[in-house]
Amino acid sequence: MAVQLDDAADKAAPRTGKGDAPPAGRGGRGAGSSGTPTAPAGRTASAPAGRAASAPARRTPYLLLLPALLATAVFLGWPMVRNLLLSFQNLNMKELIQHLTDWRGTGNYQEILGSEQFWRVTSRTVVFTAVNVVLIMVLGVLIGLLLARLGTTVRLVLSAALVLAWAMPVIAATTVFQWLFDSRYGVVNWVLDRLGWHSMAHYDWVGSQLSTFFVITVLIVWQSLPFVALNLYAATTTIPKELYEAARMDGAGTWKVFTSVTFPFLKPFFLATTFLEIIWVFKAFPQIFAINQGGPDRLTETLPIYAFTEGVGNLHFGMGAAISLLTIVVLLAMTAYYLRLTFKQEQQEENGL
Repeated sequence: MAVQLDDAADKAAPRTGKGDAPPAGRGGRGAGSSGTPTAPAGRTASAPAGRAASAPARRTPYLLLLPALLATAVFLGWPMVRNLLLSFQNLNMKELIQHLTDWRGTGNYQEILGSEQFWRVTSRTVVFTAVNVVLIMVLGVLIGLLLARLGTTVRLVLSAALVLAWAMPVIAATTVFQWLFDSRYGVVNWVLDRLGWHSMAHYDWVGSQLSTFFVITVLIVWQSLPFVALNLYAATTTIPKELYEAARMDGAGTWKVFTSVTFPFLKPFFLATTFLEIIWVFKAFPQIFAINQGGPDRLTETLPIYAFTEGVGNLHFGMGAAISLLTIVVLLAMTAYYLRLTFKQEQQEENGL
C-alpha cells in the first residue's frame, strides 16, 4: 500500500525545472547541449551561502559574551592584578603618602605563613564555616521538605516569609540582630528574664568568644535558610510521584523514602548548594565585622576580617593584600575539590547509563 501511494504521488507531482523547463537528468538532457546530467541550480547556489552564513553564526555567542568578559576583566581582573602586586610590596602609610614602591618579594607571605595568628584564624574560619554550613543544610532541607508537604495557603505564607528574610539587606539584618541581643534593651534578654533566667537580664552577648559566635551563627543561618529551603522545595517538584508511591507500597518509612528516593535524585542539588554555602559563609564579612569587628580581643576574626584588620586597620596594606590572596587560594582549593566531585559523579552516571 505504501509503495502504491508513493508511485501515485510520483506520477502526480509535476516535474519541472527552473522556469517550468523539463528537469535535467531523468532520462533526458538539461539546459546544456551535453548529455551530462547537471546538478540542481538551487543546490550549487545554496551550499557556499550556507557555509558563509555559518561563520558569523559561530562567532555570535562569543560576541554576546564579550561585554560580560570585558566587564569581568575591568572590575575583577584588574583589581586582582593590583592586589597581587601590592602583596609583594611593603606598603604602609609612609609609602602611600610619599608614593614610594618598596618591593619585599615574598617577604609578606613568609611572615604570614610563619605567624601563629594566621593559622589560628584559618582553623577558626574552617570550624566556623563547617558549623554554619551543617546547620544551614540540615535546617534548610527540613524546611524544604516541610514546604513540599504543606497545603497551598500555608506554603505560600511560609514561602513569603522566607523570601522576605532572604531579601533583607545584610547590614539591615545585622542591625536588627544587634538590637535583639543588646545587653540593656535587647528583646532576647528580656524574654529570657521573663522565662526565669534572671541572670540573663543584662547579659553581654558580644563579651566572649562563644557567645559572639553564637549571635553571628544565628544571623548567618537565618539569612541562608531561605535559599536552601526554597531551592530544595523547587527541586522536589521534579521528582516523579510514582517513585514515592512505589517506595511506600514497599513499606518504606519517611527516612527510608528520603534516603532511597529524594536524596539520590537530588544529589547534584545537595553538592551544588553545599558548595555555594561553603563559599558564602567562608567569605562572610559584614555580619562578623558589624557585630563586634572580630572582637573581643580579635577572638572572632575570620580570614576576611583578619585581612581587613591587618590591611586597613593596622595600615599594612601589603600584608592585607597577601592575606586576601591566601584566602582566595583556599577558596580555589575548595572549588577544585567540588569540581572533582562533580566530574566524578558525571562519569559514574555515564557509566551507569
